[in-house]
Amino acid sequence: MALTPSTMLPLGTPAPAFSLPDTNGAILSLDQLRSEKATVVMFICNHCPYVLHIIEKLSHVASEYKKRGVQFIAINSNNVEKYPADSPEKMIEFAGQHHFSFPYLFDETQEVARNYQAACTPDFYVFDRDLLCVYRGRFDDATPGNKNPVNGYDLCLALDNLLQNKAIDENQKPSMGCNIKWK
Repeated sequence: MALTPSTMLPLGTPAPAFSLPDTNGAILSLDQLRSEKATVVMFICNHCPYVLHIIEKLSHVASEYKKRGVQFIAINSNNVEKYPADSPEKMIEFAGQHHFSFPYLFDETQEVARNYQAACTPDFYVFDRDLLCVYRGRFDDATPGNKNPVNGYDLCLALDNLLQNKAIDENQKPSMGCNIKWK
């Protein structure tokens, strides 16, 4: 496991379009999934200790914000030949085990991860109603190696400010996690 920070896509960047299969085999696009309020695109996987550390709270946060009109979209871009724990079959199990209320998509070619400049899992991006990046970075400051509570503070603060038409602090901290397993 190589601890890797997110690359911090420039604020204001338009969300790169995609069409990817979900865990049910349906091809879903960003245009189909986007919200008129806020869209969160996150790169996760099934085996990363950093994802596993936050996944229960992340699933809860996504469910709560869904009630407020926010769309969460999870994407797995890992090389499943070298990391079979991240295979589409295992994604189905993982999504069910953690009660995902959001689509979990598979980026087999890794093109979407490259377009988003994703570097690690987890890696979070928040886009406004115009699909412009207003936040990118960490869920919160909890990691498997510290005793900080998993609460989603950073992501939730950005979402709350966006939903209340308040300014989002541009001083954002990168996510830290396992590097995306490139082919």
